[in-house]
Amino acid sequence: MGTDTVTRAAGRAGLSSAEAAARLRTDGPNAAAPPPRRHLATRVLRQLTDPLVALLLAAAVVTTALRDYPDTAVIVLVVLVNTAIGVVQEVRADRAIAALDQLAAPTARVVRDGQDVVLPAAELVRGDLVRVEAGDVVPADLRLTEASRLHLDESALTGESVPVGRGADEEASAGTVVTTGRATGTVVRTGAASALGRISALVAATRPAATPLQRRLAALGRLLGLAAVALSGLVFVVGVVGGRPVVDMAVTAVSLVVAAVPESLPAVVTLALALGARRMAGSRAIPRRLHAVETLGSVTVIASDKTGTLTEGRMAVQHAVTAVGDRYGVTGTGYAPHGEVHRQGRAVAVPDELRHLARAGLLCNDATLAPPDDERPEWTAVGDPLEAALVTFAARCGLDPQQTRAAWPRVAEHPFDQDLRRMTTVHRSCGRYLVVCKGAPENVLAAPLVDASPEELAELTATAHRLAGEGLRVLAVATALVDGPPADPARPTGLRPAGLVAVGDPLRAGAADIAGSFDAAGVRLVLVTGDHPATAAAIGGQLGLWRAGDPLVRGDDGDPADAHPHARVFARTQPEQKLDIIAGLQSRGHVVAMTGDGVNDAPALRRADIGVAMGGGTEVARQAADLVLVDDDLSTVATAIGEGRRIYDNIRRFLRYALAGGVAEIAVMLLGPLFGLPVPLLPAQILWINLLTHGVPGVALGAEPAEPGTLRREPRSPQESVLGAGLGRDVLVIGTLIAAVVLGAGVAAARWDRPWQSVVFVVLGLAQLGVALAVRAPRQAGEHRGNLALPLAVAVSALLQVAGVLVSPLRDLLGTDPLGAVDLLACAAVATLPGLALRLARRPLAGTKVPPRGPGVPDRAESR
Repeated sequence: MGTDTVTRAAGRAGLSSAEAAARLRTDGPNAAAPPPRRHLATRVLRQLTDPLVALLLAAAVVTTALRDYPDTAVIVLVVLVNTAIGVVQEVRADRAIAALDQLAAPTARVVRDGQDVVLPAAELVRGDLVRVEAGDVVPADLRLTEASRLHLDESALTGESVPVGRGADEEASAGTVVTTGRATGTVVRTGAASALGRISALVAATRPAATPLQRRLAALGRLLGLAAVALSGLVFVVGVVGGRPVVDMAVTAVSLVVAAVPESLPAVVTLALALGARRMAGSRAIPRRLHAVETLGSVTVIASDKTGTLTEGRMAVQHAVTAVGDRYGVTGTGYAPHGEVHRQGRAVAVPDELRHLARAGLLCNDATLAPPDDERPEWTAVGDPLEAALVTFAARCGLDPQQTRAAWPRVAEHPFDQDLRRMTTVHRSCGRYLVVCKGAPENVLAAPLVDASPEELAELTATAHRLAGEGLRVLAVATALVDGPPADPARPTGLRPAGLVAVGDPLRAGAADIAGSFDAAGVRLVLVTGDHPATAAAIGGQLGLWRAGDPLVRGDDGDPADAHPHARVFARTQPEQKLDIIAGLQSRGHVVAMTGDGVNDAPALRRADIGVAMGGGTEVARQAADLVLVDDDLSTVATAIGEGRRIYDNIRRFLRYALAGGVAEIAVMLLGPLFGLPVPLLPAQILWINLLTHGVPGVALGAEPAEPGTLRREPRSPQESVLGAGLGRDVLVIGTLIAAVVLGAGVAAARWDRPWQSVVFVVLGLAQLGVALAVRAPRQAGEHRGNLALPLAVAVSALLQVAGVLVSPLRDLLGTDPLGAVDLLACAAVATLPGLALRLARRPLAGTKVPPRGPGVPDRAESR
């Protein structure tokens, strides 16, 4: 049934109960489609098929076969924790769909069988006749049949911060809020077909991709698994060829597989992410997905919504121009009646002509302000937000709204008229009448409504155009003090211009500085908004993102995803186009963070590599996001980016340490026989070293502080391997150095008839622990305390390593021989050499320093 047919079917009597019931059975309830239920077993299986988790499970099987039950327990615990986190992530994603129900109107006023009744909104069907008034949530998509002063807040769906007027024969979308007026309309779309339902479908169909870290670790898991098996197999062949028993060499090869794979890597990653999440929470940024903490460090583009993200999300008078042409700026936060009036950058006393303009805007006005209370911590608008901005403006000019309105009571009015585009009120005081008219400048600043010279009107009109070009909504105000009320308030005459007020959604404090900090970090900030291009350009200019001549992409001109690759301002974008913009950036190699607060942002928040929601935004946005900014402060994202980079640096730091130890162990086992050391290490000794070096010290490396200049370097390319930027080279060099020192010590001990296998055991363990101290993060200037857990962990592990040749029960378990004090001192001295060498050559080996980047980060595809 078409829209027109549905509209005629309803009529003024509405549908009959029988017809409504039949349509409800056919179309289903007026509610967002519930997400498909997934069984717990399916969710768990999805997590266990991850390559790194599969590798851990294989390691657990090996350690179980070797009866190394402590290692098995640790590995299984890590798998269980990772699986639980992954399942929770999937459940959280499904909640993003369910949260759309929070926006749906719980009840609706409907005409059924000729009577007004209140029904659950879910029972609405196509053809129902619905009535809405100020404060109501539109329960379904309506074709309006009647409308009186109707204005809708569509910000949650479109991102537009200014309420939009709607008249008869126009549509009102589900989920929008009636700010003023009333209307009657016929339901034309319900449930999944409505505006709210379409966004629900987008969110349901948009599944987040794996994070850069997850992709890198998955690739590393596959690489380590193949390399460990191949090298251990080589050790097995060499041992068998050298005459060693097949069973013994098989056990040794399997032990090397476990040693070569840093099975504590997930524990290190999880701890690093958890510590980062805690730090972010302390900065008022709550991660909803643990891997999002690291993803922030890889972000190359931040696609930001405008309303409520870069701006306050509230209307405010930002500039006022008096009748004589003097322009003033107005400051303040939100709707709070506190602020200052500025002229040419300085605070000034409010002149009489500006106070007169503010009083006129206050009187020709139906809005009020509600002070903070237990439920609302801030001043809020009651009524049209634009009119509430005029009330706030009057208060900031020193007027008391209640007293002023009491002194000038309204005696007549002509409400805002869509055709005339103006509102007129008449007030009486001391026997005289004040006529006030406000509206669009072209409809107010014209004869015979105003009596002014053509030059005066032309100057005010030109000023209005300039203000509109700055992305502001401009109202003209005219007044007249007369002896008697006008005969027709709709068409007063002889008024004098009082001035202009420019209303907009002001930038958040420090927003321009935030954009600069992103540029310094090599992250491109992109503005994506549903607003008018002039507004988008003005905001982009204030943020330093856009200048005259730069590309400005309009969503209503075509596909914004195919736009200029360096465009930083996108206007008139629909929710579907935001997805295309993000996909286009990702296809060019970027890691994209999307910020937003409205329902219209939810699909893009899910599609981005990391979604960042404002804490004061809609529940749908918060549920769809990976990170929630409790204080709505975008500068917190810069802090979070630094935290993400710190975490990734620490993961690479652990890999440099752990993989180098694995390379050293394999090299010692492979080359030892060539230097006269038939079996350099027993399986139990390999596992003991692995447990001590990869355990607590490795986890402690995940808590290292950030390096100096973390936020002044380019983010890593998402195409870069976790072993890239020189890390693979570092692993081979450090591993070779450790192996050379260990083999040298073993050969010397054998020549001097000392227990060479125990010497190899002690030196190999201590050398790896020395490397752990060498790879730690450099201290910040003036920093006295670093990560104290790392030296403590190294000290405890070193004592346990030495105990392996001193304590009799451990010697029996590990198959070692006792070493004297001189032997141990010699082993300790030799073991310090790799760490000292690494410390001296740290800069070329670190592989983490990247030249700082300035504004305008190029596309990754181009940089390659």
